[in-house]
Amino acid sequence: MISRFRILVSIAAVALTASAVSTLIGQTATPRLTEADLVATVREELERRVQRDAFSGAVLIAHQGRPLVSAPYGLADRERKVANTVNTRFRIGSMNKMFTAVAILTLVEAGKVALDDPLGKHLPDYPEPEVRSKVTLRHLLMHTGGTGDIFGPQFSEKRLTLRTHGDYLALYGTRKLLVEPGAEWRYSNYGYVLLGAVIERVSGRIYYEYVSDHVYGPAGMSRTGSEPENTQVPERSVGYTKRGSGQTWASNVDTLPYRGMAAGGGYSTTPDLLRFATALTSNRLLKAEHTASLLATKVATPGGSYGLGFMERDFNGLRAFGHGGGAPGMNGELLIFPSGYVVVVLANLDPPAATEVARFIGARLPAK
Repeated sequence: MISRFRILVSIAAVALTASAVSTLIGQTATPRLTEADLVATVREELERRVQRDAFSGAVLIAHQGRPLVSAPYGLADRERKVANTVNTRFRIGSMNKMFTAVAILTLVEAGKVALDDPLGKHLPDYPEPEVRSKVTLRHLLMHTGGTGDIFGPQFSEKRLTLRTHGDYLALYGTRKLLVEPGAEWRYSNYGYVLLGAVIERVSGRIYYEYVSDHVYGPAGMSRTGSEPENTQVPERSVGYTKRGSGQTWASNVDTLPYRGMAAGGGYSTTPDLLRFATALTSNRLLKAEHTASLLATKVATPGGSYGLGFMERDFNGLRAFGHGGGAPGMNGELLIFPSGYVVVVLANLDPPAATEVARFIGARLPAK
């Protein structure tokens, strides 16, 4: 289970597999469409995917804030026959990293942290001395800190008792660096857990409250959060993952952590993620210079590049930034194009259900 879990996370985080490479190469021959043709083509493609049980979720395409497509597909709860709606809350996996990055930059703006501060400046009691002294906040934001991941046998055994960022630090805090900080890009969920701990220590508030006040609230994201899985959250979909030799859909409940945190695991809706993209690009969350800094410094990755909590990828010659997320029973993508288009795809199925749809759309968007 954990091996498959890590494979699915890698698919969503990097959005690149052998088949994805060939798809991206093939996109160079894909003609771009007018908005009217795009809407018709996307709707037809989604219906085909739903018919073969390859997609269940919601899709939103907007230009300059104006929705061109905003539609739900499939079931939020298969047992109870509850349909997805545009307001269904989907688990978003690693997409939370964007919110964590913006939260860190609000602390930079306030003069409370600097990107090149060593971790130990804000977590002086962190137990592993090299991590404490060598790893900076910039390293953590860019996945170049060498701090490793959280998934594996320890997480599998402890997933329901890991309830706070401090719990994760207590479990992994003595672990050594995997590589020298800054030497290479290695996707690190634990690095973002550390950023969550920094936010809490510096602000004096729990992570969830700080992000709600500095990201969700200013952006108008009223249906986004990270309530514990044992909390009844209205209109939160059930996630479905393939199980057994027959590869039938089953609930992902036995893979979920107690609660989402700074590295991922929260939930959102397609309209809320459009509100986030709009607030970010209009500099309502950060000043223009700090918004720009999210991608000003980048490191190469297998699927494009990575800045401060945001991926940058190419779609048939058009650049887009945002973030993907996924794990068993969940997959999501937010793509923000400088031309003013925003694509949001959320699914309550295994990756790459949403990633493939987002890629399909990105390859066909109008060039302007």
